[in-house]
Amino acid sequence: MDKLIGKILDNRYEIIEVIGIGGMAIVYKAKCHRLNRYVALKVLKEEYAADEDFRRQFHDESQAVAMLSHPNIVSVYDVSSTDGFEYIVMELIDGITLKDYLSVHSPLPWKQVTFFSVQIAKALEHAHSRGIIHRDIKPQNIMLLHDGTVKVADFGIAHHMSNQSTYKNGEAIGSVHYVSPEQAKGSHVDNRTDIYSLGVVIYEMLTGRLPFEGDSPVSVALQHINSIALPPSDYVSGIPETLEAITMKAMNPSLTKRYANATQLLSDLENFKNDPEYNIKIDTDVLPAPHGDADEIDATRVLQNTGEVPPPEDKEDRRMPASERSRPAAKRKKTSGFPASLLFSILACAIFFGGAIFFIIKVINPFGNNESDALLSPRLVGLVYTEVANDQAYADFTIVQKESIYNDADAGTIIAQEPEEGRRISKGDAISVTVSRGQRVIKLENYVDMEYRLAEADLSKKGLTVIKQEENSDEYAKDRIIRTQPAADAALSSGDVVVIVVSLGAKLEQVSVPNLLGKTEADARAALTAAKLVCGSVTRVDSDKPDGEVIFQTIPARSTVYEGTIVDINISRNEPKIEEPPQPGGDEQPGGDTPVTPPMGRGTSYDPYPDSELKRRREYTISLIDAEEITVVITVNGKLEYEGRHSASEKSITVPLVAYEGYATINITQNGEVIYNETVEF
Repeated sequence: MDKLIGKILDNRYEIIEVIGIGGMAIVYKAKCHRLNRYVALKVLKEEYAADEDFRRQFHDESQAVAMLSHPNIVSVYDVSSTDGFEYIVMELIDGITLKDYLSVHSPLPWKQVTFFSVQIAKALEHAHSRGIIHRDIKPQNIMLLHDGTVKVADFGIAHHMSNQSTYKNGEAIGSVHYVSPEQAKGSHVDNRTDIYSLGVVIYEMLTGRLPFEGDSPVSVALQHINSIALPPSDYVSGIPETLEAITMKAMNPSLTKRYANATQLLSDLENFKNDPEYNIKIDTDVLPAPHGDADEIDATRVLQNTGEVPPPEDKEDRRMPASERSRPAAKRKKTSGFPASLLFSILACAIFFGGAIFFIIKVINPFGNNESDALLSPRLVGLVYTEVANDQAYADFTIVQKESIYNDADAGTIIAQEPEEGRRISKGDAISVTVSRGQRVIKLENYVDMEYRLAEADLSKKGLTVIKQEENSDEYAKDRIIRTQPAADAALSSGDVVVIVVSLGAKLEQVSVPNLLGKTEADARAALTAAKLVCGSVTRVDSDKPDGEVIFQTIPARSTVYEGTIVDINISRNEPKIEEPPQPGGDEQPGGDTPVTPPMGRGTSYDPYPDSELKRRREYTISLIDAEEITVVITVNGKLEYEGRHSASEKSITVPLVAYEGYATINITQNGEVIYNETVEF
């Protein structure tokens, strides 16, 4: 059993179970007793935590990632270090990874690929705008929620753009199948390395396969550096040319030919999503120069001493376009010196003699049937199959039903025949016909409150024409369907029109964000409420600023946003040491002249504010320490409110506490040891 299971970190996070194991960290499900919610705790493995430099880098860069706030990024609530453990506290996601989804559903329809890709690009755009590069974009680090929302997770090797240090381990960082060429070389990386990795993810969603495979990680990395992948349409038909061009541009090994930033990539994806006829200009045929682009000159190759060296190109290969060099030899264009004119002449002669032979056999017919046996195929298309089959007018032929399919024609009508009308056939020959089954009846499902892109994809898949309309709604969230026309359960046919009315969200006014810096948490909350904004997560951060003062807000003051926007804040933690206040009455306990020892399993609660109309109550759940007998004492603002004796078998107790409305300091001791001292709001 993992030694951290059941442990409480920082007297706050109770570790429940392991939910994931990565290369550098273990992820646990934990309960935050302060906010009474479940979270994910990512704890750095011991072998990495033992390295002082790595531990400091992990802490600094994780704090930077904690500043990210975006609906498509897994939220980071806190970063901490305790008892030799380095960990970050993250949002607990109820969903599956894109990798697990692909293992069942790949390749994905191109509309679904576009839907997912737009969300990932939005996440990268936000992270890059804050100076954070993910460096490990792959399906395993992309979470899918049940409503179709995508969240990018695991900034485990994320790195701030201002940090220009090289890698001490001398290895390319990231997952080798999704690694960018500059990462594989060990070069300096910027936001474009995430764009390359996203291109590989899009490629895998479209084709159900990776662009490069190999016998070893080194051989795969060398292909990323030296090759250009085959277009996705080589493996899967029906992929729109524009989406393929976007994918190949994102995956271009040349930094100068790749998207310069996530905003450009997102713009192309959005334009394509809104207009499938949208086109982009791309040149995927040119590999980087032998020594790389100008901004790649500082590359330091780290794939060394491996025993594997890429085979030298011969002169003919170097003259080939890069797109041809990347193809297997069997697929390369042949460039033999066979004269094209001779080939054309042979082909023309073959066509001429073939036509002459066909004419002689089918028209002159020197060997065949008597003239009396020669007939012309009758017109059957448009007639009813059962009537034709029983009509003596067609007794000279054998009418055979080849298949029946759904069609706009009435059920039982012949919609195709072979041979066609007017062809010469012999008496007794068979005529194959295709019969209509009538229109397929499609029962319209209930799409109300579904994310409109998922509904749109499902309706299109069923052959229905979708028209989207938008309107504001206080009941349905943005991008959710308010209603359909016709309504659910309507009987439709292929090609029928379905109007989906999509919510724009509540009609919101734009407001100005107040300046929260220097305020207390209570004043900051009040200022946000007055501005019709919402106070999001509140994170306490060690600081030399006065304790309890706001030192950071995620949206800068005087920014214009829509009302209801969430603003997260950081509060300074600079608390003076507080001595345990003396118990009222010295050694005496309330209610008597001599000390009272409560019996085991029971306790006494006191009301420190018996006459106040402003008092507020709240229940507190306390995890008990491991001891045979436990004396629990709780004070509120220095006043005794509870005292009781318990045993470890109870595991936890729930105590009602009373305080004036506002903020109060709660102190909890077990067997004389302070286990909790915090200021909370009543």
